[in-house]
Amino acid sequence: MKKINIILIIGVLILGVGCNHFLDEDLSGKVLGGEVLKSQEGLEAALTGTYRGIGTTWGGGFLSGGGIAATMGGDDLTTNKASNKLPFRLIDKFEETASNSRMSVLYNGLYKTIQGANNIINHYQETKGDPATIKTIAGEAYFLRGFCYLWLTRLYGSIPLITTAEFSEDELSIERTSPKEVYMLIENDLKNAADMLPNQRREVGRPNKGSAQSFLALAYLTQGGWPIKDHSKYDSAATIAKKVIEHHNDYSFKFMSSYANIFKNNSAKGTSEDVYGITTNKNQGGIQNANIGKSAMPEDLGGWGDYFAEIGFYNRFPAGPRKDATFKTQFVDNNGDIINYKDLATKHPYYWKFWLPGDAYEVYSSLPVVMMRYTNVLLIYAEAKARSGGPDHEAYNYLNKIRVRGRGAGSEIAYGSLSASDFTDSVVMERAWEFAGEMVRWFDLVRLEKVKEANSHKAPDDMQPAHTITKDDYLFPLPLSETNVNPNLKE
Repeated sequence: MKKINIILIIGVLILGVGCNHFLDEDLSGKVLGGEVLKSQEGLEAALTGTYRGIGTTWGGGFLSGGGIAATMGGDDLTTNKASNKLPFRLIDKFEETASNSRMSVLYNGLYKTIQGANNIINHYQETKGDPATIKTIAGEAYFLRGFCYLWLTRLYGSIPLITTAEFSEDELSIERTSPKEVYMLIENDLKNAADMLPNQRREVGRPNKGSAQSFLALAYLTQGGWPIKDHSKYDSAATIAKKVIEHHNDYSFKFMSSYANIFKNNSAKGTSEDVYGITTNKNQGGIQNANIGKSAMPEDLGGWGDYFAEIGFYNRFPAGPRKDATFKTQFVDNNGDIINYKDLATKHPYYWKFWLPGDAYEVYSSLPVVMMRYTNVLLIYAEAKARSGGPDHEAYNYLNKIRVRGRGAGSEIAYGSLSASDFTDSVVMERAWEFAGEMVRWFDLVRLEKVKEANSHKAPDDMQPAHTITKDDYLFPLPLSETNVNPNLKE
């Protein structure tokens, strides 16, 4: 863990730093000590740096393909069979290695943010200033730590659990902590965040009370499945998701009437569906979103073609306005001629919802990287309620609301017409269609132990697994840079 703790993630103190445009600050330097954090300005500056771990283009986190690569083993995403996409390709074929560059960037970014959050959590009670603001800063730190550990344990299983910011020699021999213990910290952090955060986020790119509750509901739902399989958590997931739904207006969360507008009317401020999104700025080096635009566009036409849809997934996708808004299957070349996806080098449909407005072939954007949408809270409630006593009227209503928006009128499922098992299957598949390509599907397949089944439906032109998929393929190996430093982290 020496590398994690010595790569420094908190900015040098800029006195007077406020909330406005907080992610535009280019902070680098060393972890701020306890004396500096005794001032509100120092604590705010430390929080600004903490966000940068998960939001630095190419350097860490989610702004440059790490999250997409990590979820490439689902049946919704694939990549080029050739070209320079090896890190993506290895994951898609279940040949992932401990030296995968995309995964190490994501791993390091998550731990950088954890280190910064630890620094704030361990010192905020000594800070002098406005009590309400200090409480909110600490709430954001608790949220970020819980969020990062949720991603890490879902990807790696047993992981190093670190709650201190300062490096000590003991961390060179730290051992892994089981997922069950990690989830205990996640639950505690997200509960603290929900208690400390206001209903309205301070700015775009920050969480609010509803954000913390939503990720807590997701953590409960996940624990109901593999590897923990604590079915009692389903009731907790339903309960907390229901709280978010009941107070969605207080949190400014909204179910948008048009699926296409979630993406086509998106802006740097995000949309009302965003529960939490990572803020970016194409004019600010280091916090540019490199996932949307060229990354999602065919190489034949000047894009990068990092990721696109599996043919089998596209063929099974239910017809309707959601499918029309999700995929692009016809393209215009430089001569103005129309090209069908089957005539591209990859012979695959692309995710139109991740193209820039006007289909601009640009590398960067200022659009947020959305980590959860309000629609998923509705589906978390529907699934968790069905798994903890059976679906109620509201569970059917939420599912049908999403189906009608995505598939059109007449796609409703009559109340009480499905068994609890069939209803949960319908919810899981609706989540697959609703969040296609949005770093969601893989985690559903893992917790429900359906990775092999889902990957058995590939079309002949889809990339095939290199071997028979087992549960050994559900988790990634820790980066080689970590296990080389600390042998106790090896499997």
